[in-house]
Amino acid sequence: MILNVVIGEQPVQIDVPEFLISDAIDLFTKMDKDMEQGWQMSRIWVDKLSDVQRCQVVADKLLTAIENENEKMKLMMAGYILYKIPDVKIIYIDMEGDITATELEI
Repeated sequence: MILNVVIGEQPVQIDVPEFLISDAIDLFTKMDKDMEQGWQMSRIWVDKLSDVQRCQVVADKLLTAIENENEKMKLMMAGYILYKIPDVKIIYIDMEGDITATELEI
């Protein structure tokens, strides 16, 4: 599966093997459980995250993985996004640190 990401004006294509998503279900479930406690999204606290908000949080982690050239983390975060919203076409990641400004095109 391909996740298309745009960081600033730089397009990045991440090829996530389908087996990775099925193999990582336990990790994704743990991530969801952690986010069920609520999350600080930039300046606001969100008690109950929607799937889009969860993907915005994970996209922020994806950006860090890309910047740090952490391939394993990059694939896992991209896999989570495809797991939560398989129809996502493009993610536009905000580079200014505002999680809520990250946009998903579905």
